[in-house]
Amino acid sequence: MTGPALLIVEDEGPSLRALTDYLAHRGYVAYEAATAQEAMRQWDAHRPDLVLLDLGLPDLDGVEIIRRIRREATTPIIILSAREDERDKIGGLEAGADDYLTKPFAMDELNARIRAVLRRAGGPDADSEGRLRLGPIELDAVKREVRVSGEQVRLTPREYELLKVMLSSQGRVLTKGRLLRAVWGLAYAEESTYLHVYVNRLRRKLSAAAPAASLEGLIETEPGIGYRIADHDSLSAMPPSGTEASR
Repeated sequence: MTGPALLIVEDEGPSLRALTDYLAHRGYVAYEAATAQEAMRQWDAHRPDLVLLDLGLPDLDGVEIIRRIRREATTPIIILSAREDERDKIGGLEAGADDYLTKPFAMDELNARIRAVLRRAGGPDADSEGRLRLGPIELDAVKREVRVSGEQVRLTPREYELLKVMLSSQGRVLTKGRLLRAVWGLAYAEESTYLHVYVNRLRRKLSAAAPAASLEGLIETEPGIGYRIADHDSLSAMPPSGTEASR
């Protein structure tokens, strides 16, 4: 995997290029959109880690994009807008945006805001640096890295997103529909075969990375409902590696 993926929604060409160049040089993967319609196509195709959104788009108010994303996911959204009216700022934040920067702004401030929002995106179980941990597993939401027993594990973007959602809900049952909507979007809400394939890949990769750590039962299947990832207590109580694990 590469660094965190950002969707930049900006209808002014020079501003869009400047943002893309700056962020690409700092390790981010940048997808671009100049209209709301293109923004939603890019959102559905790439499921980025964070959205930078200009409210003043030619085909639709940016607040509607925030509402659409919030129906599906908790992906962080930072508004970038020249609008100075407090009502616009409040409207965007109440629709679900995480932060707001008024143009013009310093690029370094934007980068600092992005990193702060990504840290918070790890959820309430993440530490102050945006890292989620479960036994030997560590997911860094800012660097977009996964390590098991200190060794980096190479995951595809979908595998990474699936693990992040699960680690943010340790010990809790996650329905198939919720996982599909969070990782693939509404269009895949009934494609449970996708989920089965990716969960099995994730199980294999994590177990292979720590053969002595008893991770065979890390992700349990809840028949007919979905999946549950272990929490710290249940992980420590797992049987030794090699015994029969719940599939």
